[in-house]
Amino acid sequence: QVQLVESGGGLVQAGGSLRLSCEASTNIFRSYVMGWYRQVSGEQRELVATISGGGSTNYADSVKGRFTISRDNAKSTVDLRMNSLKPEDTAVYYCNARFLTINSWGKGTLVTVSS
Repeated sequence: QVQLVESGGGLVQAGGSLRLSCEASTNIFRSYVMGWYRQVSGEQRELVATISGGGSTNYADSVKGRFTISRDNAKSTVDLRMNSLKPEDTAVYYCNARFLTINSWGKGTLVTVSS
């Protein structure tokens, strides 16, 4: 398994921006598909965005044009830049790392968007 440590959550007003970061403890970071997911209490965890080792990205329709996922393979980090935040973006955001049979999760960071 890979240890993932998220940072950057917090409280922001609607229309504001936040950047989440996740650092992975692995020597083969480039091999992992990295992703951000979010979960509201009582609901299923949902995909926000993923990025492959080569930089190919995938976004949920709800965040396209507002969120940007990026990675630094040299630093083993993945970031999620969130702009034009909405109250419905409020959730716990989780970093995810997938490679072969490995599917690791961070502990999550809370993002709260006030209206």
